[in-house]
Amino acid sequence: MEIVDFLVTNWHVKTVSAVLILAAWIDGRELRVPNWITFPMILAGLVYSTCVGGLGGLGAGVLGMCVGLLTLMPLYAVGGMGAGDVKLMAGIGAWLGWEVTFAAFCVSAVVGAVMAVLMVLRKGMMKHHYENFLLILSEWMVVKNPYELSRIAAERKPGMMLLPYGIPICIGTIGYFLYQGMI
Repeated sequence: MEIVDFLVTNWHVKTVSAVLILAAWIDGRELRVPNWITFPMILAGLVYSTCVGGLGGLGAGVLGMCVGLLTLMPLYAVGGMGAGDVKLMAGIGAWLGWEVTFAAFCVSAVVGAVMAVLMVLRKGMMKHHYENFLLILSEWMVVKNPYELSRIAAERKPGMMLLPYGIPICIGTIGYFLYQGMI
């Protein structure tokens, strides 16, 4: 009976967690989060939010989805992240609303930064990536056109070490759930 109680309590958070684990595993192997994970996650989250809260719940789900999109959209727009990562955050928002999504994003950003630094240190390429970081910052300040920034980033991408960002999203979000006692 205890296992049933565990599974039923906050089942929606556990569902999101399971999807995040699957997405992180695939992203770690393929460097992409596929649409067959993200689109159903978003749609199911909006259906769940509507079932729980009616039209107000749907509104909360849509707002959460938009916040999830907006947290990572700037990086995606300039070529610094894949669309699957953006849609994954939108799925979190559709299920759990804007506040949880924004907090999960903040924790995921810290986890992602730590992972990126550790990856660079492990490869012994700190100087190279620090110079790239400074170059990208200067491009953002000078170029300002997202389409041009995206084109420049696409040219640079083959020579860069890529972080499967579904992993920090998973770790940061589930870590936030645990910290908040949601799981």
